[in-house]
Amino acid sequence: MTFAVIKTGGKQYKVAEGDVLRVEKLASIDGSASGGEGGDVVFEDVLLVVNGEVRLGKPIVSGAKVTAKILEEGKSKKKMVFKYKSKTRQHKKKGHRQPYTKIQITKIIA
Repeated sequence: MTFAVIKTGGKQYKVAEGDVLRVEKLASIDGSASGGEGGDVVFEDVLLVVNGEVRLGKPIVSGAKVTAKILEEGKSKKKMVFKYKSKTRQHKKKGHRQPYTKIQITKIIA
């Protein structure tokens, strides 16, 4: 079984071909939105590749890439943030929706 560990959005993910996962919103080089639904994205920050033998990067495996297809982009469910200070009548209610990109891993190149 071939799998890899990639780094994107400040997080690390263990992926194999065919996996579907939600990562932090991906942006293209010019700062606009990523390739859009149906587009492809290449992850070059590959930390580990296992395909019969283990290739561990220091910190990145040279020549390794993981390609993925963008399935959808959106925002996750709203998280409520409520700050409250007793006896002073201070309270603040705020909501946050984290943007994400849903991807499907298509190929792992070691």
